[in-house]
Amino acid sequence: MKQYLKMVEFVLANGQEKADRTATGTISYFGYQMRFNLNEGFPLLTTKKIHFKSVVHELLWFIAGDTNIKYLVDNDVRIWNEWPYEKFKKSQEYNNETLAEFVEKIKTDGEFAKRHGDLGPVYGKQWRNFNGVDQLAQLIENLKTNPFSRRHIISAWNPAEINEMALPPCHTLMQFYVSEDKKLSCQLYQRSADVFLGVPFNIASYALLTYLIAQVTGLEPGDFVHSIGDCHIYQNHLDQVNEQLTRTPRSLPTLKLNQNITSLFDFKYEDISLENYDPAPLIKGAVAV
Repeated sequence: MKQYLKMVEFVLANGQEKADRTATGTISYFGYQMRFNLNEGFPLLTTKKIHFKSVVHELLWFIAGDTNIKYLVDNDVRIWNEWPYEKFKKSQEYNNETLAEFVEKIKTDGEFAKRHGDLGPVYGKQWRNFNGVDQLAQLIENLKTNPFSRRHIISAWNPAEINEMALPPCHTLMQFYVSEDKKLSCQLYQRSADVFLGVPFNIASYALLTYLIAQVTGLEPGDFVHSIGDCHIYQNHLDQVNEQLTRTPRSLPTLKLNQNITSLFDFKYEDISLENYDPAPLIKGAVAV
């Protein structure tokens, strides 16, 4: 994952101090791209530990078209909790509950989860029902029947529904590409990228999606290309990224999939595993909401 560390160094050296929506402050650079050959190993960051369980469950949640955090909470995935909690705090039901108490209510009270756990029409909704179009099912069919098309695109950015979302999509558009030797590559355009917390997760998520789609369409994984618009390091993550720059990348792990799965929509958590993941210790950082 030298590509990631190179990006960190580049943003620190060439970015500009820039205010942001969260009032945290960033060092920001506009327009950066990385490429990962998926045949060289699964691109999961090794200079700090990444919670792969969360990567898998979030992706399966997207694929299912789900937008309520209850599935994630039930599987101890915390990455989306802050957004519905902030909305809950503005409701008449709020009674000074902490985030932990809010999450426990989501887990144990189905009606409460229905009222306060939904994020609006975020990624899963757009992937599976973009104004009535199941983009993901359509993509799979088109990859099988017309692999060399230049129209293998899924968009999460739906202007008609942006204002209904808890958070407008950061990873907004993906395009898939099939080479003559039947390798499947994916390019992601990400409008906004949190270098320390978000980007390592995004790389792993879309690489994993590429592996899953390759398997069910009879293709081999090719490259993952990550194109970023506003590429930023939050001011309260500077110590963390600088610590990572002192660490040496380790060998990449290997992804293992249940080869009996032939439909993207049949994958479950237990069908996906990593081998030989040996990262440096976790580095914590606060999420900017």
